[in-house]
Amino acid sequence: MRQEIRFLLGSETRVLRAFDPTLTVLDYLRQNEGLVGTKEGCNEGDCGACTVVRVRLADGALRYEAVNACIQFVGTLDGCQLLTVEHLAGAKGRLHPVQQAMVECHGSQCGFCTPGFVMSLFALTRHTGQAPDEAAIDDALAGNLCRCTGYAPIARAAKHMYELDPRIDEIAAREVETISALQALADTRTVSVARGARQFYAPATLDTLAQLVLDHPEATLVAGSTDVGLWVTKQMQRPGTIIYLGRVAALARLEETTEGIDIGAAVTYTDAADALVRHRPDMGEVIRRLGSLPIRNAGTIGGNVANGSPIGDMPPMLIAAGATLHLRRGVEQRTLPLEDFFLAYGSQDRRPGEFVEKFSVPTPAPGTRFRAYKISKRFDQDISAVLGAFALRLEGETVAAARVAFGGMAATPKRATAVETRLIGAAWTEATVRAAMVELARDFQPITDMRASVNYRLRVAQNLLLRLFIETTDPTTETRLVGDRTLAHA
Repeated sequence: MRQEIRFLLGSETRVLRAFDPTLTVLDYLRQNEGLVGTKEGCNEGDCGACTVVRVRLADGALRYEAVNACIQFVGTLDGCQLLTVEHLAGAKGRLHPVQQAMVECHGSQCGFCTPGFVMSLFALTRHTGQAPDEAAIDDALAGNLCRCTGYAPIARAAKHMYELDPRIDEIAAREVETISALQALADTRTVSVARGARQFYAPATLDTLAQLVLDHPEATLVAGSTDVGLWVTKQMQRPGTIIYLGRVAALARLEETTEGIDIGAAVTYTDAADALVRHRPDMGEVIRRLGSLPIRNAGTIGGNVANGSPIGDMPPMLIAAGATLHLRRGVEQRTLPLEDFFLAYGSQDRRPGEFVEKFSVPTPAPGTRFRAYKISKRFDQDISAVLGAFALRLEGETVAAARVAFGGMAATPKRATAVETRLIGAAWTEATVRAAMVELARDFQPITDMRASVNYRLRVAQNLLLRLFIETTDPTTETRLVGDRTLAHA
């Protein structure tokens, strides 16, 4: 085992031993490195003041990803490069094109949020070679909040930065050197770092991970830490043992076949989106509204499922799509329909020493119409009050198959079996749909909480079923918000 983590901070190699397993990247930068450009705002991955860029090797090339430093653990940097706002300027303080554009467009007011915006814009330049449109800018900056409401000049800077001389981008000029340095750091040894009685593991193979989880069934498994990070920063928990999944290549694998898609448990939302959207466009629209880009760059679908939250956005969509879950315990493997994984609030069908390995999402049968609707108080970066997902297949005017699932309506993500029974075999008419809407009260007994009342949840779930009917029978009716770029009637 390797008893240290190694990464690049800018262009300099860092080797850390005996660190706190829950030390965040934000605290490390500010307290250990004295790099205070990265700010603490919300400390929960919402405001973007802490945005940094993590760079990793993917198929021999550099991949730049904006992430939230406040909820990323420093151990997850192993084998990566970390860039902060301090690393962008070139020789003699010459500003990076992103910084220069912010200056020329007056994109900074009080300045507190500015480093985070700069890093999100820097990451954007690495994913598009030309000035983005308004929608792309909105997506890239949805996770950066400006309390001075200075968004218009920042958006102008997002376009102007492409007009500046790219030769002043010294990070781009060093990419060959960076690739070589990251290749030198790569290995397949398991990382094991201890501080007192607390331990951080980062295995590099699936078999090693399986053995570690067997040996430490009480360990907290971490992939993107977008959930576990909040346990630490908001609930002040200190897990004794952390096992990081991000170095296990098999868990980050996504494979597409004619039968469907196999998605490893450590595949991020960003990496999975294109494959999921190919057959089910509405999944892409929900994923676009799930957290922010830094959250989607780090957060994994496996983590969203494994924590069993009743308001997670992915489980209802995957259940409606007929997904299968693959679990592993040591050398044993088992498979079950995803809906059977969720037993009760906070309880899943997972034995001690067992972990989620992957999901299989089947290719939809010809003629299947898939819809997913997210209801939240804010359009962007908000937790769902209700999420409805529907897979409907007609034969003529008759419902041949229907899978209906909801989040936010019960203690777990759950299928609406009474609704499905009422629909299957019936004519796809408004009368049938309205009868099925009544059945929702048999399927669900929702609660009142800070996001919605019982009556609201039940009514909106019924209306989503009616919306499905309208979208599949009357293409002239507008049912989507302007910001929703999904083809409503695909």
